[in-house]
Amino acid sequence: MRLIPTKETINTEFKSDKKGLPDAALTDAVVAMANSDGGCIYLGVEDDGTITGVKKEHQDKDGVCALIANKTVPSIAVRAELLEDNGKIVLKIEVPKSRAIVSSSEGKILKRRLKADGMPEAKPLYPYEIQSRLSELKLLDFSAQPLEGSSLDDLDPIEQHHLRDIIRQNSGGDKSLLELSDTELNQALHLITDNNGKMVPTVSGMLILGRPDRIEKFMPTAKTAFQVLQGTEVRINEISSKPLLKQFDEIESFFKAWNPEQEIQEGLFRIPVPEFSPRAFREAVVNAFSHRDYTQMGLTRILIDDEGLSVSNPGGFVEGVNFKNLISSEPNGRNPNLSDILKRIGLAERTGRGIDRIYEGSIIYGRQWPDYSESTASSVKVFIPRSAPDLRFAKMIREEQEKRKNPFSIYALMILSIIRTEKRASLNRFENEIGLSQSRAKSAIEMMVESGLVEGHGSGKTRFYTLSRRVYRETNEEAKYVRLTDIDNVRWPELIVKFAKSRNGIINKSDVMELLKINAGQAYSEIKKLVKDGTLIQVNKGKYAKYRLNEN
Repeated sequence: MRLIPTKETINTEFKSDKKGLPDAALTDAVVAMANSDGGCIYLGVEDDGTITGVKKEHQDKDGVCALIANKTVPSIAVRAELLEDNGKIVLKIEVPKSRAIVSSSEGKILKRRLKADGMPEAKPLYPYEIQSRLSELKLLDFSAQPLEGSSLDDLDPIEQHHLRDIIRQNSGGDKSLLELSDTELNQALHLITDNNGKMVPTVSGMLILGRPDRIEKFMPTAKTAFQVLQGTEVRINEISSKPLLKQFDEIESFFKAWNPEQEIQEGLFRIPVPEFSPRAFREAVVNAFSHRDYTQMGLTRILIDDEGLSVSNPGGFVEGVNFKNLISSEPNGRNPNLSDILKRIGLAERTGRGIDRIYEGSIIYGRQWPDYSESTASSVKVFIPRSAPDLRFAKMIREEQEKRKNPFSIYALMILSIIRTEKRASLNRFENEIGLSQSRAKSAIEMMVESGLVEGHGSGKTRFYTLSRRVYRETNEEAKYVRLTDIDNVRWPELIVKFAKSRNGIINKSDVMELLKINAGQAYSEIKKLVKDGTLIQVNKGKYAKYRLNEN
């Protein structure tokens, strides 16, 4: 069996040693890997994956480790081992992700990245990218840095009043800030800071209070686009470098005009059901503003088209976060100072869990979940698809939350949504879809069972969950519940008989357990039913009991 990967990835690199790889080339490969996410370098493998082996001088793994430590700044401690594959010796070098920016002893700073064709390469880490890398490593908050060359005259007094209005109007705003003078307020929010004895705007200060022309000069990366497409026709295409609070107000106005509602009747009341949840939209835009990489050129882009709503921003997910663990990961921000400001003035979730609101906005109406899968290493994109609401499910959620006098957790909502879509789901399904550990997933689902919304069927690894009979009854769909939960009772005997025929008419309890993925007690019960109705005949008793088909 081959021990070495067959192709290169962002975390796997092949290096040929047929002509003797120079020390500098090996060091550069290690530096690039350390300045990215770490990974493995296989010395003695060609770019196409062909194993050609390493020369004798590179079979001294301790010597290679010492060479790399001496040729990197700060020193990188790698782990090396020799592998034999298809009669060839290969040196595997495991490179850890560095918590600082690493260079070669000659001063070269490299980073590993993907080319347009999806293949990896080592490229220089340019000076303008260093601040972004330090932010990723949580060694620098770019949004809190003083903006060199700017002055307090670059801030707009109108936006200062606007800031106070935002704090006053939002229920989550820190009202104690309103008691401060403008200078004290700006210092408390770190919108301005002392720079060599002179008060100047921070990056956050320019983004929130700056005059548009000064933002254009000092923060040319801070552009936002709101676009609406109908088919191939462009209905709106607004691109601006206005301060964030003004941009946010304008974006919300555009959004309202392009977010139609339908109404559902509930007793004497009509409840509006929007195409896209305004609360989810708000959080998606705030997240894009607060987590984007302001050292990169590009747009924070909001797009509404025939397929749905997209919000994207330059800068990939921060370290430790990806689109699969978004819900379960701890809140992390690329721009802690800017994020804190948006929380304190009431625009963002104080808990840092705005992602929960984005998912909740779709789930509570029984719609498809938001999709982050189009995010890349250099950008984050959330897509909220257009889909018809499940009004019965939405009504059930609303009524249950009113009974509980407490909203469901995002985990509970996701569990209910999965079961609604798939009708029946296992614990493993919840783990994989939500990104929870097994213990947390089990705790969350069992709480739903106790509440009477969900029922568990079976035991052990075969246990699955459905919406409860009560839920189906209240939505006038009890027939679906009966079909869903009783289908096994109809199919299992048929499957047992079919399997016995394939085994020359003989079957035992272990065969039934393996066939139906059920426990010993359930298997014995199913066999006894077939014995009782004469389908099976017991051949012998005890631990090794077998049963044969009755051919009469």
